Amino acid sequence: MKKLLLALLIVMMVVGSGFAQTKVYKIGVSMPSATHGWMANANWWAQRAEKDWEGRDKNVQIELKFSGTVTQQVSDIEDLLVKKVDALVVFPHDTSVTSIVEKAYNAGVYVVVLDRGVSKEGIYDIYITNDDEAYTRKGMEWLAGQMAYKGNLLLITGAPSPIDTIRTDTIKEVVKKYPNIKLLDVQPGDWNKQKSLSVMENYLQKYKQVDAVYTADDDMMLGAMQAYKESGRKDIKFFLGGGTLKSVIKEIMDDSNPLVKADVTYSPSVIATSISYAVIGVKGEKLNPYTYQVRALPRRVILPSELVTKANAKDFYVPEAPF
Repeated sequence: MKKLLLALLIVMMVVGSGFAQTKVYKIGVSMPSATHGWMANANWWAQRAEKDWEGRDKNVQIELKFSGTVTQQVSDIEDLLVKKVDALVVFPHDTSVTSIVEKAYNAGVYVVVLDRGVSKEGIYDIYITNDDEAYTRKGMEWLAGQMAYKGNLLLITGAPSPIDTIRTDTIKEVVKKYPNIKLLDVQPGDWNKQKSLSVMENYLQKYKQVDAVYTADDDMMLGAMQAYKESGRKDIKFFLGGGTLKSVIKEIMDDSNPLVKADVTYSPSVIATSISYAVIGVKGEKLNPYTYQVRALPRRVILPSELVTKANAKDFYVPEAPF
């Protein structure tokens, strides 16, 4: 009897120690709040990833923090570090978060930075972004073809940032290939529909003949197109944005808007992908255990951009997304 009790005690100790050693991984996520359609979709994807991961793995806890300003974002990240998160996913407002990201990395937190990036290399485990160069190159090449490689083009960019510089430079590079396309003007729309509407109103007063308008994303395209429709003019034949807003993809699917025939993917699901990389990375796992990589995950991940037309629009339509 004593031997049986001793054996049971040993089993309980082993099992108990196993439970005690079960690691709960705390993942902190800091990103901008929903100030426009694309970011609202990104917020939704973050919430979806939180729900999916916590439903799939009881040892994963995710805390999301949405901030309206970069000052609030820095404060949010400080709070996550106080809570001893194991991994930190940061979608920066801008590069002002660099110092706090470096602090997290130096403290041993597994850091994933995405999209807008930070101003210093080597202070993160993974950097994930959509392909900004391909995003605008594919879009501009398509638009140039629609213009028959001639005519007047207007450009509305985003807000000053490394990704916006890449996009603008790429568009200008493509336009240079076609001497009969004239880039009339370039002004920022700050990722804002109302600001882009105002920019477009000024463009329409200044330029009497315009053939096409390229904006840095779909929200800004909708603002610019609204200004054009309200003007009563009929000269512009093509508008192109990007980022696969649900309403834009639906119009392309249905062929219901003669001004909008294509879009380019710059998926807001990049935040969900980044959360998944953080979970897998902090656990020391691999995306594919059969690749025999020395490093479990790549340090830099660039997600592809694809041209969306009526032929493939259904593949990019997410009806449950908010925008």
